[in-house]
Amino acid sequence: QVQLVESGGGSVQAGGSLRLSCAASGHTYSGVCMGWFRQATGNEREGVAAINGDGTTSYADSVKGRFTISQDNAKNTLYLQMNSLKPEDTAMYYCAAVGTMTAIGALTAMTHGNMAYWGQGTQVTVSS
Repeated sequence: QVQLVESGGGSVQAGGSLRLSCAASGHTYSGVCMGWFRQATGNEREGVAAINGDGTTSYADSVKGRFTISQDNAKNTLYLQMNSLKPEDTAMYYCAAVGTMTAIGALTAMTHGNMAYWGQGTQVTVSS
């Protein structure tokens, strides 16, 4: 079992920044692809960013150049730095342990709901 707890969400104005954190505990292990997905009310789930065990990253086109995923293996913590936020970024953001796969594959997996574990989510609201 893996427990994932997100934090760092909040309300910001367009153009602002937020940094999400995800603390992992339980049977965590290196090599697993981790990621962030989001879901806004009435919208489908979207894989936003993923990072492989070797540090390879992948991003959805909608956030490329604005969001950065990173991880601190010593702290078992995953991060999502979000800059230049837009109102359309408003959603519940979830951290996920996707599985052993490429970062690109993890984006697709999260979009289709194929994650091994995920957290309770943290709300991000961006006002115009």
